[in-house]
Amino acid sequence: MTFLDMLRHAERQNRSLLCVGLDPDPAKFPDRFKGDASRIYDFCAAIVEATADTAIAFKPQIAYFAAHRAEDQLERLMAHMRAVAPQVPVILDAKRGDIGSTAEQYAIEAFERYGADAVTLSPFMGFDSVQPYLKHHGKGAFLLCRTSNPGGDDLQNQRLASVEGQPLLYEHVARLAQGPWNLNGQLGLVVGATYPAEIERVREIAPTLPLLIPGVGAQGGDAVATVRAGLRVENGQTTGPIIVNSSRAILYASGGDDFADAARREALRTRDLLEAAKG
Repeated sequence: MTFLDMLRHAERQNRSLLCVGLDPDPAKFPDRFKGDASRIYDFCAAIVEATADTAIAFKPQIAYFAAHRAEDQLERLMAHMRAVAPQVPVILDAKRGDIGSTAEQYAIEAFERYGADAVTLSPFMGFDSVQPYLKHHGKGAFLLCRTSNPGGDDLQNQRLASVEGQPLLYEHVARLAQGPWNLNGQLGLVVGATYPAEIERVREIAPTLPLLIPGVGAQGGDAVATVRAGLRVENGQTTGPIIVNSSRAILYASGGDDFADAARREALRTRDLLEAAKG
């Protein structure tokens, strides 16, 4: 199946819009793993097993592995996710953005080395930095559009005087992704949950693209406002899918030996909150 097929299947099977973010920080691990980077795989594998039937996607953040020389643990984790949750797509959160020849190597890293179903990208070097990822049939690519961090205003919220209508930069990215850049229907957009009005604006511009929405949970995003702004359903079928990410609130729901059970409870609570918001 393509990434979009997997996404739709996981949404139906798990009745979920929740993406479980995997941002393993050994300093925050439960007591028996705390400070031990060699246990990144063990910690994340336990979270995956506890939440596999609650999620529309998993999203490992590559920096949390690379910082601890744990890329081999990430490879093991990717294989583990495919084994225990084959119905749940995996989005590698890498935010890559480089020229074409380098992008080709990054695409191999994401899709062949790690076996990801989708990857996050920075679009600000232009289409030739995105195109190499689209050569991998059926894989997804999420372009940074309107991110949840306060500094996003520095660029994303600036007007483009050289473009007809003088859109904001994030609006222009959304138009490109919905239109000429989306050659094979593989693109999606990253839009932060801390800006629900701007989620709605992106959805107006890109009515069918999947939206990856970080910022719910520890970052303070409103889950109900996020769903109402971004999700689009016609005749009982999702036409504008959303993937609502929560990381720290789930990963570190408990510092004790019950960390996996606590993660499951928080994942279920968030999943049910998102489902209720659909109305």
